[in-house]
Amino acid sequence: METTTTITHRPARTVAVNTLAIVGFIALVFIGILLAIYAARFVPTAISRVGSAAVYLGSVFTPSENEADLVVVPGESIPFENAPVATSTPAATTTPVTPAKPVTPTAGPSTSTTYPVGGTVAVPQTPYGKADLTVSVLSVGYLNSADTSTYRVASEVPDGKRGAIKFVVTNTGTNVTGSWKFKAELPTSPSYTFTSPTQKSLNPGDKIEFVLGFDKTKDGNNREITIMVDSGKDVNESNENNNEVVKKIDIEG
Repeated sequence: METTTTITHRPARTVAVNTLAIVGFIALVFIGILLAIYAARFVPTAISRVGSAAVYLGSVFTPSENEADLVVVPGESIPFENAPVATSTPAATTTPVTPAKPVTPTAGPSTSTTYPVGGTVAVPQTPYGKADLTVSVLSVGYLNSADTSTYRVASEVPDGKRGAIKFVVTNTGTNVTGSWKFKAELPTSPSYTFTSPTQKSLNPGDKIEFVLGFDKTKDGNNREITIMVDSGKDVNESNENNNEVVKKIDIEG
């Protein structure tokens, strides 16, 4: 008995299925590449915008006290209209003596002198040696708004308020500083280090008082705020050990 096997060939259908599979694979690869490009370009930017804290900075410059305390005292001229006229005394003799001709005094030039308020004469000093930037914290507190003039002194930042610190930078050296910057490590979530714009050069005795505020505060007690002046070592200083200060503050959640 003879058995016959029939084989049906469907080449067209097989080719179509294979083609669709290949096209689908290519489409998936292409979509994956597009998603990778999108993530690389846009996702990090979005994350950085959400995570970064906003910082608010205000400052007040005060010149050296030697300059601020100077006042000008006008000189005084003594009027000579009623000044006595010099006369001669007749000699004790029988011979008459002719009186000397009166001499009228002449007023001298008017003068003015500059005196410091303390009562000693100001002596201008030429800068010499090295500058010395020092930093000290005046207080901590919070801002009621983005305006640093709303600063309030407090040991705790209330819930919903912006944390803030007030500090002063002084040139206690004997020379000018040149331009400089400062950094502030802030208790934000996530942690953030603020670098200031370039600050003006300070003469000996000059100082700048800053109010620095920040949002996205990190809840908790004894959160540290660190201020570092001349962190880039741009100023030739006589003392580099007084450029950093740390202050703690409580932040209510």
